[in-house]
Order: sequence, then structure tokens, then C-alpha cells
Amino acid sequence: MSSTFYDTLGVPKNASAAEIKKAYRKLARQHHPDRNPGDAAAESRFKEVQHAYDVLSDPEKRKQYDAFGSDGRGRGPTSGGQRFDFDLGDLDLGDLLGGMFNRGRRGPSRPQPQRGADLEAVVNLSFEDSLQGVETRVPVEVDTACRTCAGTGARPGTAPRICPECNGRGVLAESQGLFAISQPCPRCRGNGTVIDQPCETCRGTGRERRTKRYAVKIPAGVKDGTRIRVKAKGEPGVAGGPPGDLYVVTRVAQSPVFQRRGEADLIVEVPVSFPTAALGGRVDAPTPEGPVTLKVPAGSEDGKLLRIKGRGAPKLKGGGKGDVLARLRIQVPKKVNKRGRELLEEFQKVSG
Repeated sequence: MSSTFYDTLGVPKNASAAEIKKAYRKLARQHHPDRNPGDAAAESRFKEVQHAYDVLSDPEKRKQYDAFGSDGRGRGPTSGGQRFDFDLGDLDLGDLLGGMFNRGRRGPSRPQPQRGADLEAVVNLSFEDSLQGVETRVPVEVDTACRTCAGTGARPGTAPRICPECNGRGVLAESQGLFAISQPCPRCRGNGTVIDQPCETCRGTGRERRTKRYAVKIPAGVKDGTRIRVKAKGEPGVAGGPPGDLYVVTRVAQSPVFQRRGEADLIVEVPVSFPTAALGGRVDAPTPEGPVTLKVPAGSEDGKLLRIKGRGAPKLKGGGKGDVLARLRIQVPKKVNKRGRELLEEFQKVSG
């Protein structure tokens, strides 16, 4: 041993209880036999650290030690062959060894509640339905309790019984020196019960896949790829846990007339004759609510955008609608008659 218990823990004589405990935890982790298998020196050092902490962590023992045992071998608990019980509360072995140790849990093991998995379904929509919104029924395959055995997994008329191997705990503890390592019971696979006569429908699982149809409201204004969350319509939870959610993904067909841009704007191409573009005039532009007459400014170029406010797609957030952007496409005639040609030639001369 070191000359004093304080030296063993690497703390000064006036160290606080918190400093002593912190030093002990660090050294105990470092020299624990389970982390140093077959290392006799580490095991001996671990016992010294444990012995020193047992004395210094007790106010009365520490007082006696400070008064009579300054050389580390005076009165108070000695290290010569005396056994000290290891305090699991002082060293968090769950952190040290990944929670492998059994901490004296009593009674049958109960599975922890777990949230069910989320599910995803796809809904195909026409472009018009995406703007108006619809209500549709979505088929979804989910795990449900077996209808034959009501979810017990046992053949009707029979019932599961407590596992005789683990007495319903679901785990078996194997002694490893100072500790006991727990592992799932191989007989019941951690369930705590065994089924002697499995249900023929679900083969003892207690679950079966079924197709359910849920009524889902598709809001007006959805785009291709919009995800709609339907709460608590996913897979059922385990051991009383809450169900997951259902996410409905929209697949919107392309429109032959409109093109989506941004959140709710629609683009539409409007043909305009050359004279109208040059001189100005009026032209009809389609919108989801019907055609609208637009004023074309004189001298408009091909590709010019004219905005029709509030006639676009509904906005999913905040309400209201986007705009329709009419893109002018100047039409050049492929054939002109004699009089038309004369006029164009005259216009060319005048315009230079």
C-alpha cells in the first residue's frame, strides 16, 4: 500500500468528501478486475483503493484514522485479509460495462413500452384535385392483434404460462464473482411466458398483417411530394406504448396548361400575335377559376410575364392563394398572303 490512504486515492489530507469520492470512482474504474482480467497488480491496486475509500468516506472512521493512523497502517480498518463489500452505489457500473450487471431487480421482468413505427403511404392526385383538395381512403398494411387468439399467441382455449426457466422474469442471472450478469432467458426469449400450443393463424406471435383503410383529408394546394401527417395511424406500440404516425405522400400529375412555381404561383403560356405585342391590346389568359382578360402593353417582348394576383394555387400555410404568371409567347405567322406581305415590307421600311 501507499504510505497513507490519502496517497492511495491521490488526494490531499484536507480533501472534501466530494473530492474523495471523485478520485475513488476514477481509480476504481481504472483498476477494476473486470477491466483488467488476469492482472494481479490491478486487482491488488483495486483492493487498496477500495480499502482507502471505505475508511475516508466514513466521517467517523476518517476521524479515527487522521488521529491514529497517519502511516496508513494504524488503527481503524486494516488491509490485512479483511474483506470490504464493494458499494455499487459509489461506482456506476452501468456506465462502466454497458449496463450488463443485474442490480437486484426483483419480480417478473416487464418489457418497456415502445412507440410503434411510422408508416408511409402514397396517394395519386390529378392536378385539379391538388388545387381543390379531396378526401380519400388510404389503404395501409399494419400489424394488429391476431383475430384468432386475440393477441395472446396461444391456441384458442389455451393460454401462455409463466416460463419455468426464469420464473417469469425474462432474464437469467449468472454469478461472476462480486457481480451477476443478466441475459435474456433462452426458453422464453425474454418474454417471461411460454406458449405450449401456438395459435395456428399467427404461429404464436400474437400479431398478423392486415390492410386497413383510413379516411384522409388532402388539403387544397398540395404539391408533388407533400407529406401529410396522420397521427396515431401507424404501427401499434409495444407493451402499451403509443402507436406511430402515418405519413401520406402526394403524387400530383402534371398539368398540360399550368406549371407550379414556388409555394403557390402558377405559370401559363399565352400566345400573342405580333401586331398585338407591337401595338398593345388585350388577350385572354387561362386560370384555374376560368379565363381572365389581360391588357398587353405595346412593345411587349416574347417571354414577358404579366401577373394575375390571387388566381394561383391555395397556400397550405397562412391562407390565401398565389398568383398566375402569364408568359407572353409572340406568334409569328408561317404563311402570309400578298397583302400581308406588302404591309410587312412597308413596316420594315418605316421601322428602319
